[in-house]
Amino acid sequence: MNSMSFLISTLFDLYIMVVLLRIWLQASRADFYNPFSQFIVKATQPVIAPLRRVIPSIGKIDMATLLFAYVLCVLKFVSLMLIASGGSVVFSADFLLLGLLTLVKAAGGLLFWVLLIRAILSWVSQGRSPIEYVFHQLTEPMLTPIRRIIPAMGGFDLSVLVLFIGLQFANFLIGDLIGPIWFQL
Repeated sequence: MNSMSFLISTLFDLYIMVVLLRIWLQASRADFYNPFSQFIVKATQPVIAPLRRVIPSIGKIDMATLLFAYVLCVLKFVSLMLIASGGSVVFSADFLLLGLLTLVKAAGGLLFWVLLIRAILSWVSQGRSPIEYVFHQLTEPMLTPIRRIIPAMGGFDLSVLVLFIGLQFANFLIGDLIGPIWFQL
């Protein structure tokens, strides 16, 4: 059962991150014609297009995509519970709350990975990668305020490190407030 749980969890996590990336790309008004952005749109369009006809956006937030990400988080949890219990699960309101917590944790995990990949690409590609350009557009609004407080020291930009520490602090704080279930999501 562990192998199936791993496979289901990984597939759901990857697709949830793609869906969350679509929300983030739209909210930050990142370059739509970038190959990476096009991949994200094409990977989510078959499901999102029909939902957008029914569910309107609120400001910059695409509610159809956000609702789809939330439903994926709930389905992930239900699927894992079905595997763990051997096929018998009674649906409860707790699944909806756990789906919301999973969505919040996935958003934090996505931010972590985007920052990490951006930092690594900055060492390797020197700004020539289309993925690095989109990741710059996504993360720069969060890093600029940190750079105003902590400027580059000796040519090293510490803003990503400061944001990593802030993310880790938030992760532990939410874990302290919610309990051990946070770390199991």
